[in-house]
Amino acid sequence: MKLLKFSLVVLVGYCLLQSCASHKKQEESKRDIWTGKTAEDWYKKQGWLVGANFIPSNAINQLEMWQAETFDTATIDKELSWAESLGMNTVRVFLHDLLYAQDSAGFIQRINTFLQIANRHKIKPLFVLFDSCWDPFPKLGKQREPKPFVHNSGWVQSPGYDALKDSAQYPRLEKYVKGIVSHFAGDDRILGWDIWNEPDNPTGASYGKVDLPNKVHYVLPLLKKAFEWARQGNPSQPLTSGIWVGNWVAQDSMKPIEKLQIEESDVISFHNYDDPGTFEQKILQLQRYGKPILCTEYMARPNGSTFQGFLPVAKKYNVAMYNWGFVNGKTQTIYPWDSWTKRYTAEPPLWFHDIFKKDGTPYRTQETDSIKLLIGKK
Repeated sequence: MKLLKFSLVVLVGYCLLQSCASHKKQEESKRDIWTGKTAEDWYKKQGWLVGANFIPSNAINQLEMWQAETFDTATIDKELSWAESLGMNTVRVFLHDLLYAQDSAGFIQRINTFLQIANRHKIKPLFVLFDSCWDPFPKLGKQREPKPFVHNSGWVQSPGYDALKDSAQYPRLEKYVKGIVSHFAGDDRILGWDIWNEPDNPTGASYGKVDLPNKVHYVLPLLKKAFEWARQGNPSQPLTSGIWVGNWVAQDSMKPIEKLQIEESDVISFHNYDDPGTFEQKILQLQRYGKPILCTEYMARPNGSTFQGFLPVAKKYNVAMYNWGFVNGKTQTIYPWDSWTKRYTAEPPLWFHDIFKKDGTPYRTQETDSIKLLIGKK
């Protein structure tokens, strides 16, 4: 009996040692956050990065873009050719955790197909893994039709309300992040990974009344985990998450989630929809981190955020630029954010976002000419 007890103790001890060793090995395999020099060396190879947040015009959200039944390679190819015609060399594209849960192999294959198309057009995507904006109740399957004249009436969060508040679903989210990032970790067709879009966005007038209360309480620790999961995939591409509102004058003036985003990012990213002067101030504030800077959202014409106003400033400081919206389609982002509270019955007098009409005609030729000229296409 004593011998049996001794054997059990030894066995348990061995298992614990193996578990610790496995955990240690996993931690050791997680790559470090890039230093400023590593990030700058990577950035020098890219050239000036200019592109758009991209979703094909016939998709209302990330699910409709990527699900097998509605994954439209012809439209993607056509619309990315318009991006190439402007001289754009990158696009920011949103993924979704439910797509991986639904069919991981099929989703990865469709991402690969998208990369093949983008590569033909000399465009490198920045893929977004999670997003806290708009509808907190995503559902697979056929997506609803757009609400007339409403900005992003069908865009969905990832993870949604139910997954975010349920830690039992976090292993599924971990599999998604690790599965996608590790599969494409060495793929030089991918520019980088945007871990979480506007993680503390409260959704305001659109879904604020039904969104998860105290969402940041759940997002903050999960955001840190998501960065760790992605780094465990050992990606050759940089990781980032863009800060979007707040006081960035000094580190002490920033919110905990903003500090986390900055500290965990290989390259710095941010959003700005203000005037060119404010945009330049934000760049100067973020230069203190000594890393490349990407503006992953801008361009809202009525706000004074325009191509002609922002791109020259960005070129001066070598800041990568991604405007929101590309082709006027089912996302209806030609309408402003206030279309959730103010009734529109026709096309607004001034488009809020987007560059092209659905037939490929530029909304404003002077804008597309300016983009080409600044990029060096003309």
